[in-house]
Order: sequence, then C-alpha cells, then structure tokens
Amino acid sequence: MIHKKAILFIGFVFSICTATFGQTILQKNISLDINRQRLDNVLEILSNKGDFYFSYNSNIVKKDSLVSFKASNKTVKEILTLLFNNTYEFKESGNYVIIRKAPIRMTLVTQKGVTEDKIYSVSGYVYDDQSGFAINEASIYEKNILASALTNTEGFFKIKLKSSKTSTAELTVSKEFYEDTTIKIQPRFNQQLTITMMPVEMANENVVIRPEDYLTSDIVQTVADTIASVALPVLIDSIKVQRTGIGKLLLSAKQKIQSVNLKKFFTTRPFQFSVIPGVGSHGKMSAQVVNNFSFNLFGGYTAGTNGLEIGGLFNIDKKDVKYVQAAGLFNAVGGQVKGVQIAGINNLVLDSVKAVQVAGVNNLVKGKMTGLQIAGVYNHVIDSVKGMQVAGVGNFSNKKVSGMQLAGVVNVARRQMDGVQVAGVINYAKKLRGVQIGLINISDTSEGYSIGLINIVFKGYHKLSFYATEIQNVNVAFKTGNSKLYSILQAGLNASDSNQVYSFGYGLGSELWLNKKKTFSINPELSSVYLYLGSWNYTNIVNKLNLNLNVKLNKYVSFYAGPSFSVYLSDQKAGVNGYRFPIPPSGYNSFKMGNKVTGWFGWTAGINFF
Repeated sequence: MIHKKAILFIGFVFSICTATFGQTILQKNISLDINRQRLDNVLEILSNKGDFYFSYNSNIVKKDSLVSFKASNKTVKEILTLLFNNTYEFKESGNYVIIRKAPIRMTLVTQKGVTEDKIYSVSGYVYDDQSGFAINEASIYEKNILASALTNTEGFFKIKLKSSKTSTAELTVSKEFYEDTTIKIQPRFNQQLTITMMPVEMANENVVIRPEDYLTSDIVQTVADTIASVALPVLIDSIKVQRTGIGKLLLSAKQKIQSVNLKKFFTTRPFQFSVIPGVGSHGKMSAQVVNNFSFNLFGGYTAGTNGLEIGGLFNIDKKDVKYVQAAGLFNAVGGQVKGVQIAGINNLVLDSVKAVQVAGVNNLVKGKMTGLQIAGVYNHVIDSVKGMQVAGVGNFSNKKVSGMQLAGVVNVARRQMDGVQVAGVINYAKKLRGVQIGLINISDTSEGYSIGLINIVFKGYHKLSFYATEIQNVNVAFKTGNSKLYSILQAGLNASDSNQVYSFGYGLGSELWLNKKKTFSINPELSSVYLYLGSWNYTNIVNKLNLNLNVKLNKYVSFYAGPSFSVYLSDQKAGVNGYRFPIPPSGYNSFKMGNKVTGWFGWTAGINFF
C-alpha cells in the first residue's frame, strides 16, 4: 500500500515537472498593453516578461515601426503573429526565439515525355527564399556526371543530363552566402523547377535581444551575443589560386564564380583531359575534381592531382598535388606539393612543398619548403627551408634555413641559418649558426663561421687595430666577424725616407680566451700581404702567422703583442732607390725555402679599439 502511494506521488510530481518544463517559449502566456512604441522596444518588453532571448536578421525586421495593441493572457506565438504577418515564422532554439522569413515553397512541373536520345533537360528559376528576388550566377550541378550550369540575371538556368536506370536523380544548387539546396528529380523527363535558396545569416546583421536589455539604459550588443544555432559561412579558402596573377589572367569570370559557389564540393576521378581550362572531359566542373592522371594539351584548371599531371603550357590546381607535375611554362598550386614539380619558367605553390622543385626561371613557395629547390634565376620561400636551394642568381627564405643555399650572386636567410651559405657576392643571415662563404658575408649575430673578403656581424667582433711589425712601423687593420673566426682587412707603410714600404692584404683570425673574465686571450692570425717596394713589375707577397697575447684594459681598449713566422715569395732581384730592400730587414735570421721563397721569425705589437 505504501509502495502504491509512493508510486502515485512520484508520478504526480513527474507530471507536474513535465507540464512545467515541457511548456515551450512560444506557448508562454503573457499580457501586454502597447501604445505607439517602436517594434524593437516591444520585442525588448516581450523578452523581459517571458525571460527569453530574441534573435533576428536586421535586414528583414523594420525595427522603427510604431506598434499599438493589447494582449491579455495570450501566448508568445499569438503576440508575434499580431506583430508580424504570415510571411514570417518563429522557431525556438534553447532559450532563443528566432524570427525569420517563412520559406517560399518550391514547385516542380514535369513535362511527361521520354526523350528518344536519352538526354533530358532540366530548366527553371532560382529565387531568394527571404526576398523572392531572382538569384544571379548560382551554380546548378549534378555530382555524378559532373554536369553544371549558371543562372542568368533573371535566375533562369538550363542543364542537360544523361538518362539513367535509377528511379531518382539529384541536382544541387550552390551560391556564395546561401545554404546549399539539393533537389531530387525524376530522370529521363524534361522538367521545369522553381527553386528557393535560404540566405546564410551573417553575424554582423544579426540582432539579439536579451531580457536584461529592457532594464538597462546602456545596451551594448556584441558579436559574441550571436547565438550558436545561427549558421555562419564556413571559410574554406580553396579558391586562393584564382586570385593570383596567373589565375586572374587565364581563368574566365564564369570559372571563378563557379569555384566560389562550389568551394565546399569536391570529387575524385581517375583521369581527365583538357585543352584549356573548362574545355575538357570534365567540362565546367573540372575545377572541382581531383584526378589520378591529368593531361592538359595547352593548360588545365583542376581541384588537384593524386598521381601524374602534365601540361603542354600550364597546370593550375586549387588544392594539393602529388606525386609528379610537369608543365612547359608554369605550375600554380593552391595547396601542398609532394613529389616532383617541374616547370619551364615558374612554379608557384601557395602552401608548403615536400618535393624536388625545378624551374627554368624561378620557384615561389608561400609555405614551408622541404627538399631540393633548383631555379635558373631565383628561389623564394616565404616560410622556412629544410633542404637545399640552388639558384643562378639568388635564394631567399623569410624564416629559418636548415641545410644549404647555393647562389651565383646572393643568399638571404631572414631569420636563421643552420647550415651553409655559398654565394658569388653576398650572403645574409640574421642569426648564423653555420658557415657563410662569399665575397661579402653579413649577419646580425653569429655562432658560426663567415669566410669572405668582408665579414660583417652587427652584434659580433669589431676591432680597429693599429700595430707595427719588423717590416713596417705603421699598420692599420679592421677586424670583423665573431670570436671563432674574424676577417682582417689591413694596410700599412714604413714611414722612412730611405726604407719605404707600402702594403695591403687580407687575413683570418680567432680569439681564444684564457680566463673567465675575458681579460686575457690568445689570438692566432694568418694573413697574406702584398708589398710595394718601388715597382709593380715584381711579385712580393708575405704570408704571415701571428700568435698574439691580447690584454684587455676595458670594454674599448686592449693591447697585444706576439711572435710571428713569415714566408716571403718574391722575384725582385734588386732594390729601388728610397725603398726597403732586402726583405726581411737586416738583423733577422732568414732561411731559404726555395729560389724565390724566404722564411724568418719576426714580431707584431699593437693596440685594439672597440
């Protein structure tokens, strides 16, 4: 008996809860007395009384309309029906009431008569579901046979389809800023359709009214208030290749519109052949198809390649390409490239590359480059490089390079170089952690080695040195690089009326610290200097190894001195009046190392600034 009462009690409570929670927002009873108030204010009052949210598109509701009416104990739906005509509908989503235009119903008229050639046509009009206006340049397509058409300015279209044995077929209608619409049709019959498309509601056009708005003097509405149930356009950038210079030049306006409309639809096929973009086995739908094998007589525009693509002049792919792509002039790819890409002039990849990329003129990659990049003139990577760049003129990486850059003129690694740069003229790396070999090597900071005539490290080793040797009493040298390896540009003279000597040369040195405070160091330096002894008709070259002890006085000044060993190559047999001869000066024990080669031990002493 007790159990029966408990069951009855639980059932009673459950029925009350069900009645309470089962009541929808639109079924709530509310009383209102409104006299000449704006429609948006009326919605705020209604939202406050019913404790729910309104959401609507600002383009379809006249918020400044003046409203007057009385409603006693009427449902929210009844009140909204009084405020709006029957062209509107009201839907619930959580604690929201969404106000939207009621859909216009699609009509289908079928002309009964089977076509003898098993080709039938579908024609009709496409309209905006909210406004009723015709939609221009909407794409109508059949996914299986890849037939398609575009509407004209009046929203009219006509598409021809092949008959099939199936009892039904489908057409899909797509247009930017509209929700896709799919319609089932009966095959083998000519037919006419009237189709409506629902606009996608945009966040910046959506108004949200909250219960608290009616009680707050300052109403702040943000995009964050837009409810999650409102469908927003999905940003899929599968059409970026057609926004390039190549795309703008070679693709027609209709092809670009079709790609924009169908940016969410892609399919695959084993093979395609085209003469030019849009003229081929897949017709106007070629840009939506990923092919295993693709052959373009002059050029083609496809969704991508998963195998082999050959173009007589050019290939344009919206998405990824793998494994081989070759063109007589250029390739343009909107996605990734994996495998091998070859072009007579130019390769353009808007995403990353994991491949061997070869171009007669230049390669441009907007993502990461992994592999080997070879260009007759120039390679340009906007992200990082992992591998090797080879170019006749220059290589550029906007970020890190891990590998090698080899160029006839210039290499640039704008962020970091972990590897080797070899250039005929200039190498630049913001942070060098490898080796630079070139006429001029430049870096911001360096933990590696720069080998060239001029090596500049902006935050590295810079010394202006004045010194004397056993040959010349006045010398100046500029030393730049880092402590591991610095270059030396030097020149000197022997200030004397009877023993003149002029010299210029180049050398390399290194700094080895002897204590933690970095006040004492050993600087081994190797240099090669030309001596002018009164005539340019002779060869007088001194190759010299110095081992200097450097004592640092403060941040800007240091003294150094040390022994040296010189190897002198000369074919001058007699001196010129006023110039020093022989070399080395008297008092230094020299020894012959050949007919024209002499060696001796000497010294160097000087002062460094900076």
